[in-house]
Amino acid sequence: MGGYHHGEIAVQARAGLAREAGHARGVIGNTVPEVAVAFLAQQPHVVVGGTDEEGRIWATQLTGEPGFLTVPGPHTLRIGTLPPPEDPLAAVLSRAGAAAGSGSGPEAARIGMIGIEPATRRRMRMNGRAVRDGDGLRVELDQVLSNCPKYIQKRDHHPVAGTAAPAPRDAVDSTELSPDQQRTLREADTFFVATASPDGDADASHRGGNPGFVRVLSPRLLRWPDYVGNGMFLTLGNLELNPAAGLLVPGWETGTSLHLTGSARTVWDAEEAARHPGAQRLVEFEITAVRELTAASPLRWSAPAYSRFNPPAA
Repeated sequence: MGGYHHGEIAVQARAGLAREAGHARGVIGNTVPEVAVAFLAQQPHVVVGGTDEEGRIWATQLTGEPGFLTVPGPHTLRIGTLPPPEDPLAAVLSRAGAAAGSGSGPEAARIGMIGIEPATRRRMRMNGRAVRDGDGLRVELDQVLSNCPKYIQKRDHHPVAGTAAPAPRDAVDSTELSPDQQRTLREADTFFVATASPDGDADASHRGGNPGFVRVLSPRLLRWPDYVGNGMFLTLGNLELNPAAGLLVPGWETGTSLHLTGSARTVWDAEEAARHPGAQRLVEFEITAVRELTAASPLRWSAPAYSRFNPPAA
């Protein structure tokens, strides 16, 4: 994954940012800087994107006590937990690389990750190949980069207090959004989107804005603005060649997670974009499956302090 693929290059050119993207390419490496080692060790969660056994892309979240993310080597990340059985990526990650070296069985799972600290608006993006490693995952990293703090809402976290045992977890599946789920999306200020290149290399990215920046056009169709970013277009570049995508909407106050999978496309119509303050272009996402998972996270988060970079929601 040394350079940009054809989809990323095409989107950069269409956006008129090919030169800026060329300069930004230098920040993409495959080693974890020392300062990032300490940053990851402090985090209680990591967002993960990947492809399930049916070829659908999902985004999810793994949590643990600070220290569950470690860097045993400059090109390697260890995640000291696995997703629960109800998680949409549980099956593929729990068996990833289980038969590595035997000539048969599952291969490494290609995943994208974000380590994000809302309290300081810091985030780190990592992509690589994961294999099962005892009670966790070992990820050999292909891409490592830091992102700017734009559009991250400031939040502090704390674990659920006063419970002797974990709350029961319940998964509800559907093919479209319920009225309550539609309300969740209309009120959301943050979500995460997972995509993959045509070769299957996964990526996970953050999207943020003021409540209302995600529009629910129907129970199966969403639209959101694409704001000014780093100019690399790793997400939109993947979508240019492979429309499959997955979304995670975290329940910051409840621990419930809303997972969506489907397909996305970039809308380049300037008149349409102008109806969304701050939008350079738009993204439409068509839902094919929904999974809502209660008690998905033991973390609870404070009310947000919205980023000063957020454009107003129309």
